[in-house]
Amino acid sequence: MTRPIFIVGQTASGKHEVAEKVADHLGAQLISIDSMKVYRGMDIGTAKSERPCRLVDICDPSESYNAGRFVRDARAAMAECARPLFVGGTALYYKALAYGLFEGPPADPALRGELTALGAPRLHEELREVDPAAAAKIHPNDLKRLVRAVEVFRKTGEPISSKHTHFGTRALDADVFGFRREDVRDRIAARTKRMLAAGLVDEVKRLLEKPWGREGRRAVGYREVIGRLEGEHDDAEMERLINRNTGRLARHQLMWFKRMPEVRWVRDADEILAVLGTGT
Repeated sequence: MTRPIFIVGQTASGKHEVAEKVADHLGAQLISIDSMKVYRGMDIGTAKSERPCRLVDICDPSESYNAGRFVRDARAAMAECARPLFVGGTALYYKALAYGLFEGPPADPALRGELTALGAPRLHEELREVDPAAAAKIHPNDLKRLVRAVEVFRKTGEPISSKHTHFGTRALDADVFGFRREDVRDRIAARTKRMLAAGLVDEVKRLLEKPWGREGRRAVGYREVIGRLEGEHDDAEMERLINRNTGRLARHQLMWFKRMPEVRWVRDADEILAVLGTGT
């Protein structure tokens, strides 16, 4: 296996199209680093490509997928690829793979149910009291990470932030390229229209006919359609919410990746190939 390549960054930034061009030029094998593309049937709302890519469609929508499982799957995929090229925007998955995975206490389903019922605002308030460092890094609406952070403190009596200090050292030697766009809001709006025209609402209806886990239901683009189907808002408001929440996700992704000094910010495939020492 040669030195792996990562193409990460904002949603709707065009990183996947660039990754395909780079893969074609280098003869690399694509590996997804996207927490929602792992689910079968979640196709339109996750902007899946028709091109084969590892770690896409590897579990049912009813399953729970997490960073720990991703690290195991990603390492196995890397071992099978002569030249692995990761592409995606799930910063937590990249960080877990590149810097190491925090091994805290095992999940406590009963406690997690209790914490989830409290809701994100109350959990964030509690976290500010017991672990202000973690509270400053976790978005007030990021229920999944808030639940885990509070769970760790309640189970161990220690803040989760104190257990993440090893994240300061990158363990994976790789070339990491980042994509961000000044016109990302316009690109998001255009993509939302394409997704809706392609049948996103019908896709959600099909998913709702079978067991569907919380992770998928809460994904941006899907939860807004569910709200429309449940009568919470009309079509216009659904589209507005998708655009707004996708924009928030894009800003959150950029915030994460800008903290990582190894990321080289580029504009196109040619820049990546130039850095790698090969031309078009």
